[in-house]
Amino acid sequence: MHFALLGNNRIEAQPKLNGLCSCCSKPVIAKCGTRKIWHWAHKSKTDCDNWWEPETEWHRTWKNNYSADWQEISLLNKRTGEKHIADVRTVHNLVIEFQHSHINPQERTSREQFYKNMVWVVDGTRLKRDYPRFLKEWKSDGISEVHQTDKSGIFKVWFPEFCFPEHWLKSSVPVIFDFRGDGSMDDSEGLRNTLYCLFPQFGRHARVAKISRKAFIKATTNGEWTLRVLDFINEFRIQDEIELRKQQQTMPHSSNKIIYTWRGIPLIGGYKKNRKRL
Repeated sequence: MHFALLGNNRIEAQPKLNGLCSCCSKPVIAKCGTRKIWHWAHKSKTDCDNWWEPETEWHRTWKNNYSADWQEISLLNKRTGEKHIADVRTVHNLVIEFQHSHINPQERTSREQFYKNMVWVVDGTRLKRDYPRFLKEWKSDGISEVHQTDKSGIFKVWFPEFCFPEHWLKSSVPVIFDFRGDGSMDDSEGLRNTLYCLFPQFGRHARVAKISRKAFIKATTNGEWTLRVLDFINEFRIQDEIELRKQQQTMPHSSNKIIYTWRGIPLIGGYKKNRKRL
């Protein structure tokens, strides 16, 4: 962890210091070596926050885009007594969780239900194959069918499982994919510097928005993010309802064509039926 309590102050790790964990109030010691970023660690194994993961430089760099007063905020569910540390919680009550390591769907769902108003930022460089797979699909060389909508920067994706890790596809909140990592990877086309926001999917296809880092940080800082997301999602729902009605009106009730499906999406005449997943 980045901060611990020393007296009434939240301080960063420094050599030979001892402090208290802001979540469980148990002793922590400063770890200030040369191999890992300086951090606080519990003196002994303890039942603190089982959602907490070791921080990387990627975590710390992202968190430092926000005020120190917003970082590592302990939140308590008064009804259940459950307590967890949010990576960032803004003054507008938006929680931002930065996720590098693998997370199972059950824990992802639990976090979303606990924090409610939140957004994930996922390190897309954890697995070597994730970015090449995404790039192939995004540049229309794959079979995901990425189509830009009439709204600038927002795309429809028919098969998001070919673009993104599958365990993020059913998230109930937006997921931001960051493919830049520590910035040392080759990016001749400048695609890694853009963030890609996967919205919760309600209709026949997913929506993905391209957004700059500066715009994301600004929107999550000034309180605009939550309202924008709600507006987008409401608009997506309306668009899907209109498309569904049009399809029902134009599709004949009886047809000799075979209708195949992929994850519930009708594929007329077996289109892409035999395409193998990468």
